[in-house]
Amino acid sequence: MSNINFGQALSFNECVNLIALCPDIRVHVEGEPGIGKSSMLEAIAKKAGINSWAYIDTPNLDIGDAAMPVIKHETKTTGFYPNERFKLHTGEPVVIMLDEFSKGMQAVQNMLHPLLEEKNPRFGDIPLPAGSIVFTTGNLGSDGVGDGRKAHTIGRQTTVRMRKPSGEEWINNYAVNADVAAPIIAWVERNPEVLASYLDSGQEDNHYIYNPRRPGKAYCAPRSLSRASHIVKQRRELGENAMVAALTGTIGEKGAHDLGAYIAFQNELPTWKDIIENPRTANVPASSGATSVLIFGAVMRVESDTIDAFMEYLDRFDTNWQATFCLTLAKSAKQKVGFRNAKYTKWLADNQDLL
Repeated sequence: MSNINFGQALSFNECVNLIALCPDIRVHVEGEPGIGKSSMLEAIAKKAGINSWAYIDTPNLDIGDAAMPVIKHETKTTGFYPNERFKLHTGEPVVIMLDEFSKGMQAVQNMLHPLLEEKNPRFGDIPLPAGSIVFTTGNLGSDGVGDGRKAHTIGRQTTVRMRKPSGEEWINNYAVNADVAAPIIAWVERNPEVLASYLDSGQEDNHYIYNPRRPGKAYCAPRSLSRASHIVKQRRELGENAMVAALTGTIGEKGAHDLGAYIAFQNELPTWKDIIENPRTANVPASSGATSVLIFGAVMRVESDTIDAFMEYLDRFDTNWQATFCLTLAKSAKQKVGFRNAKYTKWLADNQDLL
C-alpha cells in the first residue's frame, strides 16, 4: 500500500474531465467511501462521446469471470475469450471502469493489468479498440478498507484524489436532478457538515460522517443519502419508528434522528395542489426548516404549466428564499422551465443585486 502526497483534491467534474480529455493516460481515482466515484462512468462516456461503457466490479471478479481459455485446434494452441461484460467484442470504443481495482485479488489485478498500458493496451491478446478509455478507482489508504496496488501499477497510472462534494455541489449537481427526497435536500442545505470529510480539520467529533476510527458504523455520504431518499419518500406508509430505524442503518444514528426531527416540519407545509390552485392564500410556513423543505421540493416539482402560479406564491416569501428557489432552479436540469417563463425572468432582472 502506498502513501501519496497529493496536491489539490479534484471535484467530481474535474475527475470526469481529466479522464475524458486525456484518454491516453490511465487514471486511478482515490477517494473516501460513498462519495460518487462509481458514478463517473456514464459521465465520462458522455463527455468523451463514447456510446459504450463497461462497469467492472473488481473485488467480486475471479479469473474465470474475466476470461475463459479456448482451444484453437487449427494451430494447436490455446487462447482466451474475454467475458462479454468488457464490451470488447463490439470492436467499438468503450469506457472501462475497473471499480475498486485496488481491492481486487492480486491474480485479478495481474490479469487486468495489460489494460493499463499506455501503448498497445490489451486484454489477454485482444487489443483494446482504438479510442477506448480505461480508468480505475479505489479508496484512500487512510480509509483503512484494504486497498493496495503494486509499485509497477502505480508507476503506470496517474493517481488523483477525488474530494467529497460540498452540500451545495451535491444539491445542484446531483440531488435535485436525481429526484432525491426534498426533506433530505433541505436538511443537507441547512447542515452542510453532514458531507464534511474526516480529513478536514475540526471534524474529529463529527458523528455524521465516515471516520476510519469508527469502523462498522453507517454514515452520511452522497451514496447513503441517495439510498435514504427511498425510505423518506415512503415515510407516511412506514411510520416514524420504522423510518428512523431504517435511516439509522443507512446514514447512522445521529443522522437518522436529526433528519427525523427535521422532517417533522412537514406538518407546516401546504399541499402542492393548494399552492398551484390558491397561490395568494395557501399557507406560507412559519419556520425556516419547513420553508427550506418546500423551496427545494418546488424546484423538483415545478413545470411549465405550474411555474406561473408558484412564482405568484413565492412572492409572499422573504427575498432570500425567493433567491434560493430561483438560483437553484437556474442550476438544475429544469432551468429551461424558468428561463422560458416571464415571471421568473422578470424576478431575475429585478433582483440582480441578490445574484
